[in-house]
Amino acid sequence: MFLHGELEEEICMDQPEEFIVPGKEDHVCKLKRSLYGLKQSPHQWYKRFDSFMMSHGIKRSEFDSCVYIKFVDGSSIYLLLYVDEC
Repeated sequence: MFLHGELEEEICMDQPEEFIVPGKEDHVCKLKRSLYGLKQSPHQWYKRFDSFMMSHGIKRSEFDSCVYIKFVDGSSIYLLLYVDEC
């Protein structure tokens, strides 16, 4: 899920052991997208989710940023967002 977030800063990491290129052991990998376990990942994922919801006419509650509301034919549709990372 967190792999879909766009990074806003440049982040580099050591090469994973299984993918070390012979002769280039001292090189690093530049991340193009969020990676699970990266501290920025949850926030970047939420920003992408939020922009998707807003682009489809679903409004974020002004009281709780994890509640989205859409009104259809006089009825309210509520989407409650909950992510458990424990």
